[in-house]
Amino acid sequence: MLPMSPRDIFLVLLICTAWAGNFLSSAFALREIPPFLFTALRFVALGLPLLFWMKRPSAGQWPRLVAVCLCVGVLHFGLSFASLKLAGDLSSPAIVMQSYIPMTAVLAWLVLGERFAWRTGLAIAISFSGVLVLGLDPSVMDNWQAVVLMLVSALFMAIGTVLMKGLHGLDPFSMQGWMAVFSVLPLLAISMAFEPGGIVALASVSWVGWVGVAYAAFISSLLGHGLYYVLMQRYPVAQVTPWLLLVPVFAVALGMLFWGDRPGPRLFLGGAMVLGGVLGVALRALRKARTMPVAREI
Repeated sequence: MLPMSPRDIFLVLLICTAWAGNFLSSAFALREIPPFLFTALRFVALGLPLLFWMKRPSAGQWPRLVAVCLCVGVLHFGLSFASLKLAGDLSSPAIVMQSYIPMTAVLAWLVLGERFAWRTGLAIAISFSGVLVLGLDPSVMDNWQAVVLMLVSALFMAIGTVLMKGLHGLDPFSMQGWMAVFSVLPLLAISMAFEPGGIVALASVSWVGWVGVAYAAFISSLLGHGLYYVLMQRYPVAQVTPWLLLVPVFAVALGMLFWGDRPGPRLFLGGAMVLGGVLGVALRALRKARTMPVAREI
């Protein structure tokens, strides 16, 4: 594996900044737009330009593709934004979301029979223990429902990632396009059922809310994943993964600067345990030259 060039290090830092910024811009938008409706609008904005570049999946893969889109596009993203709206801070959702990586390793072991060494198991245990420590922080305990929602969201991301391993022949832009196609209607249905008046209230949404939608669709998803796809043409996934753990670090910094976050010592300790465990999983994957999922934006 070749070392990353200065240009590519700049690109991966740009990805981290774009994905971290999405926590902040979405948090402002969610003050005006309900979370599932916000997710639907994001996919509408993202799906329209991608319709022209989408590739059809191979024969027999439609059911798996639909399952991935429902797990990731509807349940993961919808619950992620719901968690972000409930949370009083940006820090805890950004950190807890990364627990999907050890969850994926555990599910791959249970479902696909993929084995991992005891060191990886220890890293997974440290990561999950960090969530418990983080949850004891006073700022988090006041909004514990947000942590629970984010953990459920991370679980659906892990399920979708495991299912995604069986998909072939779809590039990241096609995957995002199909996710938009299959996610919009279920998201709108959920919004109409549980977010009454949300669609009508769109007429009064300010420019802040619409900028949040545009940022989530074009900067976070299209630009962020587009640059990530460029890097994946040059380096193994596991080589880039440790860099992407800067996403929650940047998100915590943005929360402190622009959202008024004041993380306590338990949040810092728990966050360090979560990210340390995730880093351990990623480094073990790098050592074995195997691919692992990346740190996620929302």
